[in-house]
Amino acid sequence: MNWFIRAFSSSIGKKQIMAVTGLAFCLFVTFHLLGNLTVYAGRDSFLSYVKHLHSWQWLVTAAEWILLFFAVLHISIGLLLFFENLRARPVRYAVKKSAGGRTIGSATEPYTGLLILGFIVVHLLKFRFVDKTGTNDFVILSHTFSHWGWVLFYIVGVIIVAVHISHGLWSGFQTLGVNHPKYMPFIRRFGTVLSFVIGAGFASIPVLIIFTR
Repeated sequence: MNWFIRAFSSSIGKKQIMAVTGLAFCLFVTFHLLGNLTVYAGRDSFLSYVKHLHSWQWLVTAAEWILLFFAVLHISIGLLLFFENLRARPVRYAVKKSAGGRTIGSATEPYTGLLILGFIVVHLLKFRFVDKTGTNDFVILSHTFSHWGWVLFYIVGVIIVAVHISHGLWSGFQTLGVNHPKYMPFIRRFGTVLSFVIGAGFASIPVLIIFTR
């Protein structure tokens, strides 16, 4: 427990916790996408995936609690680091430069993080914490994405997630010490590709549904 307390007392420790929790979410989002893509195989395949997932309910519940704990850590430490940086530099630079590898993902990381939090809350209320008596997940999915408003909301949401991951993944590895000049270019490219796949993959699902109804 002492190491955890010491981690919170140092900037490096906070960033390492951010890295571990962030990479854990990247892993979760990847597997979540793979499961959701079963919708391309049709209603029965998607419901079979959901049923198989529910057969491991104890494991799903444990994973949800762990992810919730990680989310609290990631968000609280992220906000703490953000405000610490503001206090360290109270006067903004007159000219913002993109030198030093600064990207859209890195420049918007705190803001996309908060937007993702709101997106996740809506997502859970719409698909997870909903009365499924007399219905099933495929019906809920189809009904939701039969409206262009929800389709556009979801697409914008997953694009924001993709932008966040584009910086967060390679930054997480860098924070944990994987900063070798031989491997970092590959990790950066992998982060970019993965963020695109995640964004495009999730965004394709509501598009598929609304055009095949």
